[in-house]
Amino acid sequence: MLTRLYHHPIFAEHLTGPGHPERPERMAAVAGALEAEPFQNLDRVLAPEGSIDAVYLCHPADYVRRIAKATPDDGLTRIDGDTVISARSFSAALHSVGAACAGVDDVVAGTVRNVFVASRPPGHHAERATAMGFCLFNQAAIAARHAQRAHGLERVAIVDWDVHHGNGTQDIFYDDPSVFYASTHEMPLFPGTGARNETGVGNICNAPLRADDGSDEFREAFASVVLPALERFRPDLVIVSAGFDGHHRDPLANLNMIEADYDWATGKLLDVADRHAGGRLVSLLEGGYDLRGLGQSVAAHVQRLMVG
Repeated sequence: MLTRLYHHPIFAEHLTGPGHPERPERMAAVAGALEAEPFQNLDRVLAPEGSIDAVYLCHPADYVRRIAKATPDDGLTRIDGDTVISARSFSAALHSVGAACAGVDDVVAGTVRNVFVASRPPGHHAERATAMGFCLFNQAAIAARHAQRAHGLERVAIVDWDVHHGNGTQDIFYDDPSVFYASTHEMPLFPGTGARNETGVGNICNAPLRADDGSDEFREAFASVVLPALERFRPDLVIVSAGFDGHHRDPLANLNMIEADYDWATGKLLDVADRHAGGRLVSLLEGGYDLRGLGQSVAAHVQRLMVG
């Protein structure tokens, strides 16, 4: 069965201004990496625009209206010190949501084996009613809730290996035992959450890493903390918040991961999905700000999705 890639030109039209690390060139780096020969069999589909009702699954209406109202007709608007939006940002965020939900639909229907969504802005820092960390809507959280509401899946797991803790996803599901959230991330680092003792109602699993940790420490945390907890949860669907800013080239953090680490972790999650979720796995791009490191890491991740 095929791996599906969701992409769209709108993702490069979300502008953040000169010098901002979350920039349109990220999409070109991903697209370029996935033009290589091993990826010719990717099933490439344009991301659909998500509905406002889908966003409401995780974000209140007044918050969505505030983001829409803040979206400028021209130029840039700064939501906070890090989060910038332009005229097409709201639409880009909706297409990110639409692709995430469509990916869930695809794997539940068995149309494809798994899905990678190459979109921006990222989402895992967006809390219920707070945009932050470059993020507007939390597409991983929305996809999880969509899987439950539209398809009746009971247990959804979100695994986040972005170098920054996904405080937004944790915030949304902190008291919800039907959604499991696990994260490896550098700590201390933005946004300051993700300690081991943040466990929700037993559904939150944080495995923080320290500055200068690399492959050995990442794989140990993943194998000894994240994967056993994920196995105990027995998910009906695995969603990956796939950030690649733990790469040793990335300018925003201090981990020393390499492309092979993402290949390895992807394989482990595919194994879990095969055992418990009928192989259903949807991966969503989060961070990754060195263009070369991002492209190479995405290539390793997607190639593993394709070969299983």
